[in-house]
Amino acid sequence: MPASHDGTAPNDSAADRLSDGPRETTLPGGEYIRERHDDGKRDTTRPPVPEPLGVPIYDNHTHLEIKDGEHFPYWAALDAAEQAGVVGVIQVGGDVESSEWSAALAAQDPRVLAAVAIHPNEAPGYADADTLFDALATIDALAARPRVRAVGETGLDFFRTGADGRRAQFESFEAHIDIAKRHGIALQIHDRDAHDDVVETLLRVGAPETTVFHCFSGDEHLARIAAEHGWYLSFAGTVTFSNAKNLHAALAVADRSRILVETDAPFLTPAPHRGRPNSPYLTPLTVRFIAARLGVEADVIAAETAANTLRAYGAWD
Repeated sequence: MPASHDGTAPNDSAADRLSDGPRETTLPGGEYIRERHDDGKRDTTRPPVPEPLGVPIYDNHTHLEIKDGEHFPYWAALDAAEQAGVVGVIQVGGDVESSEWSAALAAQDPRVLAAVAIHPNEAPGYADADTLFDALATIDALAARPRVRAVGETGLDFFRTGADGRRAQFESFEAHIDIAKRHGIALQIHDRDAHDDVVETLLRVGAPETTVFHCFSGDEHLARIAAEHGWYLSFAGTVTFSNAKNLHAALAVADRSRILVETDAPFLTPAPHRGRPNSPYLTPLTVRFIAARLGVEADVIAAETAANTLRAYGAWD
């Protein structure tokens, strides 16, 4: 089918990609364990499935446990992703429940690897309940599983958590860094309004060999710091937004051997579908945008980001 200007197949909806009938699941909690809030003001129809790139690619950060809009469980999302040329994903946890779900999915589906962690915005709640130590022990145990290839998402978030929760965030972040280093796996960082403190913490305690800034939100300055230390920058659909001048500047100076792509689905859907439900099958839109910004062929960026992903996390098979 011919592609439209944004590389999509215009008459092919994601719903049409659903496999027939339900599938038995042994995942803790079932097909979903979260649901995205719907205020009724957002378009929750699924965007069309993009035409595949000429090179298989990966989504290195997604949340398939979260329902958004129509019934589109993890197996349907992965089927649609395959048809869009996205051959593997990193399924990411943010608390004990979603981390256990992620590790279980990775163990049963060869298209999935997992990341496990306590999200920085969740850390204060665990600390207040005096259960942060136990939660971190669970993350440590999950990180030992062979298809868990990252500790994340962890880090610092000064946007949603106030000053009273920062001590717990720092304690949790440093513990996650230690877990990643002891298990020899990647670290996926959530960094929101906390760039300087994230960098200071990584330099003070020592960053893991593979450190990824998930949904990179910095600017040219932070991109140069990352390049200096060999840290990866993972660009989500936000880089496609016309007002993301900081990301466009960062992309221009980023070390291309350290660029990754992600969806952070079901959030941060790339243009031209901003606001609608996101899914790993939309990763090609972000790759095509990055290629256009850098003035290279899309398949070049596809090949580079795929190689970078495999270097960061290892093989899926």
